[in-house]
Amino acid sequence: MTDRSRGADRELRAEAQVAAPPERVWELLSDVSRMPAWSPELLRMIPLKPGGLRVGQWYLGLNRRKLAVWPTRNVLVVLEPGRRLAWDTTTSGARWIWEIEPDGAGGTRVVHRRPVPTSLTLLSRVTAPVALGGSVSHADELEAGMLRTVQRLRAAAESD
Repeated sequence: MTDRSRGADRELRAEAQVAAPPERVWELLSDVSRMPAWSPELLRMIPLKPGGLRVGQWYLGLNRRKLAVWPTRNVLVVLEPGRRLAWDTTTSGARWIWEIEPDGAGGTRVVHRRPVPTSLTLLSRVTAPVALGGSVSHADELEAGMLRTVQRLRAAAESD
């Protein structure tokens, strides 16, 4: 049995209090074309099916880390307008979750999580050590990047 608390497949998490109403935060989050402006790893999120943001929508994610660039296939699996957005990255086995809720003072609590519901895919376990500096170190980088992403989202929401 592996210790998931320290491994590459552990749940990653970042959160922030945003001094903007949930409606504003949701407006930004639900426009997935803006995600690359906040994420240090994501270059583009391209919808692959017609119909816009909806459960079942497929996205091609283009990611980068230093010289490595790679595609991911993502499927939107949760869409609760104004509250929750999640997609599964089928190429890695990870789920990316955004949750927002009013903080009671006119602002918003934002939580960004990346659990691995079953296990990382073989492709991910083979690629990360070769191209991304190792599975655990890449997970550490992802978690730090998630914090930067949440902070950049906060700055965008608070700038208006």
